[in-house]
Amino acid sequence: MPQRSTFHGSGALAFSTKGEYGVRLMVQLGRRYGHGPASLAEIATDEDLPRAYLEQLVTSLRDAGLVHSTRGARGGYELALPPDQIRMGEVLRALEGPLAPMICATEEPDHALCDRSARCTVNILWIRVRDAIAGTLDAMTLADLVPVRHVPIDPRLATVAAPGAGSREAETGATLAGATS
Repeated sequence: MPQRSTFHGSGALAFSTKGEYGVRLMVQLGRRYGHGPASLAEIATDEDLPRAYLEQLVTSLRDAGLVHSTRGARGGYELALPPDQIRMGEVLRALEGPLAPMICATEEPDHALCDRSARCTVNILWIRVRDAIAGTLDAMTLADLVPVRHVPIDPRLATVAAPGAGSREAETGATLAGATS
């Protein structure tokens, strides 16, 4: 039986390890949001990533205003904004640069144009691919990738809603009731 290879972005449209590892770093910081700075050593261990590489990536994220650092014994890195305010497009642009499948479709206004730009009929394809990717990434926030920690619900406090009648409100009320007891 042939061994199945692991895919790591070697396709036609791929992000580098900067993008992959940087997103994993941000997800870890999102999981720790509100609990103070996290050390890169912890994150490197949790994600099985090289710490030295994370140190390079966090510099780009800090320069983009997505994370900030704290020095000292209890120092480390934390998100500069809540996870629901950090768009994944921002994260990947900070790590990878402009999102573009081809140089002629870069989002940067001062990009070097291809010498075929004046007569190119394919450029519209690359612009649409860029816009689809950017739209998807800009529609997602870091909160979409961070698992929600559910508060255990005391079954004595849960209410049963009629099928299709406000079950979301019943769940929310039960969660709040369980959280306050």
